[in-house]
Amino acid sequence: MSFTGKVFILSSATFIIYVGIQIYKYFQPPPLPLYDENEYWGPGNQPSKQDTSIKPFMINVSDEVLNDLKYRLENDRPYTPPLEGIQQQYGFNTNLLKEIIKFWKNDYNWRERETFLNQFPQFITNIQGLDIHYLHIKPKVSSDTIIFPLLLLHGWPTSVREFYSIIPLLTKEDNERNFVFEVVVPSLPGFGFSQPPSKRGLSPSKMAVIFKNLMKRIGHSQFYVQGEDWGGVIATSIATLFPKSILGLHSSMCMPSGPKALIKLFISSLFPSFFVDKRSKHKMFPLLEKFSLLLEEFGYYLLQATKPDTVGIGLGQSPSGMAAYILEKFSTGTNVSFREREDAGLKETFSYITLLDNLMIYWISNSLTTSMRIYSEAYSTHARSWEVSR
Repeated sequence: MSFTGKVFILSSATFIIYVGIQIYKYFQPPPLPLYDENEYWGPGNQPSKQDTSIKPFMINVSDEVLNDLKYRLENDRPYTPPLEGIQQQYGFNTNLLKEIIKFWKNDYNWRERETFLNQFPQFITNIQGLDIHYLHIKPKVSSDTIIFPLLLLHGWPTSVREFYSIIPLLTKEDNERNFVFEVVVPSLPGFGFSQPPSKRGLSPSKMAVIFKNLMKRIGHSQFYVQGEDWGGVIATSIATLFPKSILGLHSSMCMPSGPKALIKLFISSLFPSFFVDKRSKHKMFPLLEKFSLLLEEFGYYLLQATKPDTVGIGLGQSPSGMAAYILEKFSTGTNVSFREREDAGLKETFSYITLLDNLMIYWISNSLTTSMRIYSEAYSTHARSWEVSR
């Protein structure tokens, strides 16, 4: 073989080996990022001594706040009527909004709902510079019943309110099992009664550090965790960063996005039957239809990931505007076919009372803007630089 041929073979072999190594590295689990368990998110400089006490908390809204809300609801400008033959396809139907606002003004009794929301013990404690609000329900059981600690995490546009119905089922004894749960339900930072961060960069993965520290403060070095929406992302991050702390994980937001997942997505678009059975095929395919739906319904996502404060100005001044914005997400997020219904399908799963409970938590805490910032922090350059190392 000539010298040139040998050089070609050697160069080709070197190139193949190099490419093989890079592909191998690409598919290896990334290293865990470095994190600071004491990273400070409060205003100003970190104090030399942190208050680690746990203080009882109760929702107690002043008459001034309620009178202001009533004034705003009663002095709305006339709503723009929907187009003929349109239900929810252009956004929340203002005829339906009139019905809900009327119910809010005349039938919804906040003082009764305040008592309802205060039925579970609530607390505030400062974690990494932020006052974190949480429900903490300790079950009263017989001596032979096992108690497991469980952290429940909500998302957007929900709140701790979404767990009120399931808490009694988790904390009460049942003849069919020998265990119950000690339930901890925090408000995410910037949501409801939890203090918002004063500094940028508090992404969902960094919130995971806060909630691990919260559970440690309460007295649990190991616990189960379940998350909804952003709470599911945070729960997954807790399990990733602190695997020895997690006894079990459940998430409603399972979205694999690594290289293997992308390759499978491409192959499945050509050969769906390789990955799903016929009964489940419609949930994922055809991909073009699903991606088209994302484009139609995820405009809010882009707004909140880029300009949350601008969006929050208008919505934070208008309770009816906030209602339309949030309730539209409850409707379409439950079932996209509800866009074709004048009632938005809201009463199929919810009641106006439960929906308004959730809205009131956002309104009385003035937390809509700060809650929407989670989208921006998740996708900001600062957050991505931390996430990419994963």
